[in-house]
Amino acid sequence: MHNRLFACAAVAVLMTAAPLYQAAEAATVPQSAPTGLPYDARRGVFTFAAGLEESLPAVVQVTTLGQSRGPSSEDDPKPAQGGSGVIIDAANGIIVTNNHVIENGQKFTVDMIDGRLFDAVLIGADKATDIAVLKIEATGLSQVQTVDSDTLRTGDLAFAVGYPLGLDQTLTMGVISGLNRSGMGDAIEDYIQTDAAVNSGNSGGPLLDSRGRLIGINTAILSGSMGGGNDGIAFAVPTRIMMFVVDQLRATGEVKRGQIGVALGSLTAERAREMGLNLVRGAVVYDAAPGSSAEQAGLRPGDVITRIQNRPVSNAGSVQATVGIARPGATLPVVYLRDGREATANLTVQSADLPAVRTGRSAAMARGLTFRNSGDGAGAQITVVEGGSTAAAAGIQAGDVVMSAGGVSIADMAALARTLQDGGAVELTVLRDGERTTVSLPA
Repeated sequence: MHNRLFACAAVAVLMTAAPLYQAAEAATVPQSAPTGLPYDARRGVFTFAAGLEESLPAVVQVTTLGQSRGPSSEDDPKPAQGGSGVIIDAANGIIVTNNHVIENGQKFTVDMIDGRLFDAVLIGADKATDIAVLKIEATGLSQVQTVDSDTLRTGDLAFAVGYPLGLDQTLTMGVISGLNRSGMGDAIEDYIQTDAAVNSGNSGGPLLDSRGRLIGINTAILSGSMGGGNDGIAFAVPTRIMMFVVDQLRATGEVKRGQIGVALGSLTAERAREMGLNLVRGAVVYDAAPGSSAEQAGLRPGDVITRIQNRPVSNAGSVQATVGIARPGATLPVVYLRDGREATANLTVQSADLPAVRTGRSAAMARGLTFRNSGDGAGAQITVVEGGSTAAAAGIQAGDVVMSAGGVSIADMAALARTLQDGGAVELTVLRDGERTTVSLPA
C-alpha cells in the first residue's frame, strides 16, 4: 500500500512537471519545479548534486593504527580501524571525526577523495560527546560550511557521507526523523536522528543538509540485526555541541565543562503516576549538592525540570547536554514543576573544579562525607559516605554523629566543615548507636 501511494505521488509530480521540462529544454534556461525541488533542465532530472558536490571533497577516510591493547609482532600486526571524517577548516587542515574512531590509536592516516594520503596528528578528543579533532599538513583542501543545528526541523532532508563497509565514498539520503534524542549511553547526548543509511565505517562522517552544509557528525546506529547493520535509525552529534567541543580542543587540547551540582533521573510513566503528574517528559531532581548552583537556585528533590535555556527537556540527557556545553559563569534559566505547580529559577554554571569543602543551606560536603546538623542540638550527623573515599576506608558510617574533631567540640555542620578545610589527618569522636568511638580520618 505504501509503495502504491508513493508511485501515485511520483506520477502526479511528473505529470505536473512535464510542461516545465519541455519549456526548459526549449529555452535552455535552468528552471525550478513547482514543488521547489532543485531541477537540472539540461538533463531533465531532479537533483541535489549542485549543493552536495562542493562538500564531498571535504569528506575523508580516517584509518587508525595500533588500537589493539595486546602484544603484536610483524607477523601479527595490530589491526587497523576505519572510519570517516570531515574537513571544517581547510586552511589549517582541521578534521572532525568520532572519538571511538581514533580511541587508543598510535597512528592516524587520512585518505582524500582525490587519492592523496596524509598522516594526521591528534589535536584532542572528548569521550563524553564522541568527538575528536585531527590535523593534517596539506594544500588544496576543501571544507564544508557549518550551519547551526538549532535551525533544523523534523522532516528536513539529510545526507550521510562516509566510507561504509569497506566501500569508497558513499552518499545516502533520508530525513531528519527526530531531534533531541538521548539514552544511547554517552555522558552528553542531544542527537539528531535520521533514517539516512549509516553503517560501520560511516562513524565520524558528516550529516549534511540539502544544500551540502554540515549539520552533524554521524556517531551511532540503532540496530536490531545480529550483524549491527542499518535499520533506518542513526544518530548524529549536532553542530551545536560539535563546535563547542572542537573550539576547546583546538584551543587547549581538552574540554572543560561546568556543572550545576544536581543528580537527575528521567521522568518515566511509572514515576509520573507516583508523583500525580500527567506528563512523561522531564528530568526529576534526585538531589542537589550542598553549596551547588542547583541548591542556591532552590531546586529540591522531587522537582521536575521541563525546560532549560528555553529548550524543552525530554529527559535527564536534555539537561546534561545543555549544561555540558555551557561555560562556567553562564546563566541557564529553568522551568520546573513542584507539587504540580510551575516555577522558574536561574542556574549559574559552576566550575567542575569544586572546592574541597562545600557548605550549603542544609548540608555540607568534604572529603567523601556529606553531613548536616544533628537533630540533638550538637554535633554533625553523617548522611552519606562516598564509596571508595578515605572516609569510607577509615570506617565512618552514615548515621554517625561527629561530636569532636582534633579534640575540638563540634557544634554543627559548619564547625565540622571548617575543621576539615585544611585537609590534614584528624581524629574524630563519633556517636554511634549510643556509644562514643574514635575514628582516624587520614589526609
